[in-house]
Amino acid sequence: MVLPLEFLQQFKASDFPDPQEYEAWRSRNLKLLEAGLLLHPLVPLNKSDSSAQRLRQIIRGAYDRPLETGKNSESMQSLRTSVMSLAGRSHDGTSDGCHWADGFPLNLHLYQMLVEACFDNDEGTVVDEIDEVMELLKKTWVILGINEMLHNLCFTWALFNHFVMSGQVDIELLSAAENQLAEIAKDAKTTKDPNYCKVLSSTLSSIMGWTEKRLLAYHETFNTSNIESMQGIVSIGVSAARVLVEDISHEYRRRRKEETDVARSRVETYIRSSLRTAFAQRMEEADSKRSSRNPTPVLSILAKDIGDLAIKEKNLYSPILKTWHPLASGVAVATLHSCYGNELKQFVAGLTELTPDTVQVLKSADKLEKDLVNIAVEDSVDSDDGGKSLIREMPPYEAENAIANLVKVWIKERVDRLKGWVDRNLKQETWNPGANRENFAPSSVEMLRVIGETLDAFFELPIPIHPALLPDLTTGLDRSLQLYVSKAKSGCGTRNSFMPQLPPLTRCEVGSKLLFKKKEKPQNLQVRVSQNGTTNGNDPLGLPQLCVRLNTLQYIRGELENLEKKIKTCLRNVESAQADITDGLDIKFELCQAACQEGIQQICETTAYKVTFYDLGHVLWDTLYVGDTATNRVEVLLRELDPVLETISGMVHNKVRNRAITALMKATFDGFLLVLLAGGPLRAFTRQDSQVIEDDFRALRDLYLADGDGLPEELVDKASSQVKNVLPLFRADSESLIERFKRMMVESNRSASKNRLPLPPTTGHWSPNEPNTVLRVLCYRSDETATKFLKKTYNLPKKI
Repeated sequence: MVLPLEFLQQFKASDFPDPQEYEAWRSRNLKLLEAGLLLHPLVPLNKSDSSAQRLRQIIRGAYDRPLETGKNSESMQSLRTSVMSLAGRSHDGTSDGCHWADGFPLNLHLYQMLVEACFDNDEGTVVDEIDEVMELLKKTWVILGINEMLHNLCFTWALFNHFVMSGQVDIELLSAAENQLAEIAKDAKTTKDPNYCKVLSSTLSSIMGWTEKRLLAYHETFNTSNIESMQGIVSIGVSAARVLVEDISHEYRRRRKEETDVARSRVETYIRSSLRTAFAQRMEEADSKRSSRNPTPVLSILAKDIGDLAIKEKNLYSPILKTWHPLASGVAVATLHSCYGNELKQFVAGLTELTPDTVQVLKSADKLEKDLVNIAVEDSVDSDDGGKSLIREMPPYEAENAIANLVKVWIKERVDRLKGWVDRNLKQETWNPGANRENFAPSSVEMLRVIGETLDAFFELPIPIHPALLPDLTTGLDRSLQLYVSKAKSGCGTRNSFMPQLPPLTRCEVGSKLLFKKKEKPQNLQVRVSQNGTTNGNDPLGLPQLCVRLNTLQYIRGELENLEKKIKTCLRNVESAQADITDGLDIKFELCQAACQEGIQQICETTAYKVTFYDLGHVLWDTLYVGDTATNRVEVLLRELDPVLETISGMVHNKVRNRAITALMKATFDGFLLVLLAGGPLRAFTRQDSQVIEDDFRALRDLYLADGDGLPEELVDKASSQVKNVLPLFRADSESLIERFKRMMVESNRSASKNRLPLPPTTGHWSPNEPNTVLRVLCYRSDETATKFLKKTYNLPKKI
C-alpha cells in the first residue's frame, strides 16, 4: 500500500501534459490509499487509532485544498507518516514489513484488473498466450491473498463481462464462462467463508440479473439469427440461480426435503413470463391490424397469431429449454391457453346474440384450443402422469357450448315467432274451400314456407355444429306444427258432440196407429251440438269447411317427408357434416305426425257424425220408420246421403277420402241402429217389419259399395257386422226374446231372478248377447206379449 504514497511523492504536476489528467491521477491514488488503509484494512482499525484519524483528515482536506505532490512538503510528510503507520500493521503485532495490498475486497478488485490481461484490449477475445498469463497471475495469489476459488469467480465474471461487451456474439466466451460456472458450483459446496460467499452472491446475482432480464422476455431477445446463444445464456442463468438457492440460501437448506428442482422452476418462470409478454404484444398488434380493409374480429386475428406463436415456440425455443424442463412446450401452450382464455371469457360474457363475428371468434378459439392441446399432449407422452397435470391447467374454452347456447337462443326466438304466427293466422283462417284448387288452407302453405326459410337460415349459420343442434330446431318446429294441427282440429268437436241423448224407455201401445197430428212435431232425439254448429254458408263446421281441414292435415303430413329430405340434403352440404352424417340420423317430426294422424281420424269421425246426426237429423229422426214402417223407409236417407258423398269424393284428398267415407258409413250404420233401438215412442215394429228393415239396411250398405266402385266389400262387411248381428232379434218372437232377456239377466246379475229383474244399464254396445239391446227390441215390439212383460216387469210408460 506504500506504492501510491511513493507515486504521490515522486511525481508533480509538471510531469503531466494535461492538468485535468494530473488531478484525476492524484485523486485516484488518494482513493486507493483510503480504500486499502481505511475502508478495507487487513487488520480492523480501532476507533481511537490516531494515524487513521489523521489520514482521513488529510484525504478530506486534499479535496478542498489540493495536495502538492512531488515535494517534501509538510503536508506530504504528514501523509507519509500516517500511511506508513497503517500500512505496516499485522495480525501478530509486528510491523517490520508492508503489504502489497491490504484487506478484502480491495485485493480482489486489484486481481480483477490483473485478470483483464487475459483479454485482447481491441477485440475482447482471450489472448493466445492465455496459459503464460495464467502462470503469471498465479504468482500474485500469495501477494493478494487470492486462492483458486476466488480466481474462478474473477475469471468467470471476466469471461461473462467480455461476452456481454462483445454484443453477445462471441459464443466461445459464453461457453468458457459456462464451464467456469460449473467449477464455481463445485467450489460453493466446499466452503462457507463469509467473504467468499458475499462476493459469490454479489457476482452471481449480477449475472443472474442480466440473464433474467433477457430470459423473462426471451421472445424479444432471441430469434433465428441469435438463437445459438440462448442455450448458453439459459445455462449460465440457471446455474447461477442453482448456486444462489442451493448453496447460499438458508431457507432452501431448511426446506431441502421438498427436493425443489431449481433449474426446472426457473425455466418454467422464464417460459410463463416470456409467453405472457409475447401474448400482450400480439394482443396490441391484433388490435392495430383490424381496419375497414381487414374487418376480421380482433380475437380471431389474435387466435391465428397465438397459433403461429405456439408453433414457433415448439420449433425454436422448446428444444433448447427441454434441457432443463422436459415439458417446455406444454408449459408454453398452457400459458398461451390461459392468456387467450381470459380474453375469450370476457368476450363471451358480453355476448347477447349470434353474429358472424361472434361465430368467427368462437370457431377461431376452438381451432386454437385444439392446436394448443395437441402440442401439450405430444409434449407429455413420456411424462410421469401422461400430461394430466398440464391438461388440468387448460380447462376447455367451451367455445362450442357458447356457440350452442347462442344458437339455442336463436332457435327459441324463431320458434316462438312461428308459434305467435300460428296463433294469429289460425284466428283469421276461414277454411274456405275456394281458396285454392287443392282445397286446403292457405295458412298451412304459408306456415310450411316459413319453416323452410327457418331451416335455410339455420344451415346458413357459419357454425361448426349443425348436426348437434339440429334436434333442438326440429323439435321446436315439430311442436309448432303440432300446435297448428291442434288448432286446426280444435272447435270441430268430436263424435260425442253430435251423438244424440237417448230417450227414456217406453212400451208400445198395441192396436193404435202411430200417427201424430198434423201440427204436432215428432219427439225426436236431442243432439248435442258444439257452440260452433251453425248452418249458414260461413259455418266453420260446414261439410266443405271440414273437408278443407281434413285436406290441410293430409297436406301437412305429406310435406313432412319433404321437410325431412330437405334437412338431410342441407346436412350433407354444411362444412361441419361428415360424409355419412345422415346415415344414422333419424329426422322425424313425430309430434306433428301423430297429431295429423289423430286429427284426421277425429275430423273424419266429427264430419261423419255431424252429417248423420245433425245435418241429416230431420231425415233420420223425423222421418225414418216414424208411424208406419213400410211407408217411411230408408230411400229418403239415401237421397240425402248422395250429395254428401259427392262432396266428400270431389273435395277430399284421395289418400284420406276412403277414411272419410268409411267414417260416414259407420256413423250412418250407428244412426240406423239407434233409430231401431232408441227411436222414441213414435216408432213400433212388428215381426213382419223385420224384412223391410233388413232390405233397407241392405240398400244402405249398397250405397257405400256403389256396385264395386265404392268402398271394399270386406270393409263394408266389417262395419255392418254389428247391425247384422242385431237385426235377427227383430225377426224373433216376443216369447223367445223375453226368455232370452231373462236368462241373460240372471247370468249377468247374481241378485236377479226370473221373477225379479233389475233394469239393465245402457252401455251403447249393441249386441244380441247384451241385455239392454234385447230389452230395447221388446220396447219397440208392437204386440201384447212384449207390452205386458214391460208393464209387469218395469212398469214402463207408453208415452214420454
